[in-house]
Amino acid sequence: MNKAKIGFVKNFLFSRWRFLLLILMGVYLPLQVVEILAVRIWQNKGGFIWDVPILMAIHSTANPRLDIIAVVLTKWGSFWTALPVLSAVSIILLRKRRWRRLTYILITALGSLIINRIAKELMHRVRPQLWVSKAPEFDYSFPSGHAMTSMTLVVILVVFTWYRPWRWLVLTLGSLYLLLIAWTRLYWGVHFPSDILAGWMVALAWAIGVSLIIRPNFHRVLTINSEQHIN
Repeated sequence: MNKAKIGFVKNFLFSRWRFLLLILMGVYLPLQVVEILAVRIWQNKGGFIWDVPILMAIHSTANPRLDIIAVVLTKWGSFWTALPVLSAVSIILLRKRRWRRLTYILITALGSLIINRIAKELMHRVRPQLWVSKAPEFDYSFPSGHAMTSMTLVVILVVFTWYRPWRWLVLTLGSLYLLLIAWTRLYWGVHFPSDILAGWMVALAWAIGVSLIIRPNFHRVLTINSEQHIN
């Protein structure tokens, strides 16, 4: 490789390092995690050594007060709870004619739902049966629909607010929201921890991957670049 080609590669990596890092951390690595989980479950038709101990540890904390909290919180992670939020945002985007963002939110949300249903039917993983759950689920377990829905919602909101001053607040509250929803699914014993992890990773890779193609913040980037050029 001559000096010209080496220089081109260096310049490309230097100018695109944020984009490449996002692909690595937000798309490639999450999909690698999903592949490892899915192959192991598909081949062994079982789980991981850490699935049951984590579930039993969480179940050991069960009490009537936590039952009430878990009942309320777990509903916040369902698609039917996220739907009104996403619908409200979509209406605002429609009225403001933000077509790029509207396209992003529709494709990301609907795609996440479709991917989850297809994955559940393909994997056929039976839900945990370690105790009688007070909030039973009757479809397949892998990947967690609540984990995918909550992660999809959080990533969409983070993407939309990334160039806003409060983006770190959204990221912090979103992370707490993800953990709470995951806790409720494990608390009720309707998912293995690996189901939750897979749901997070699939939704993360999907939402970020779609954002890299559609670029919903393209108008913000142009505005910032114009302001920097003027200054």
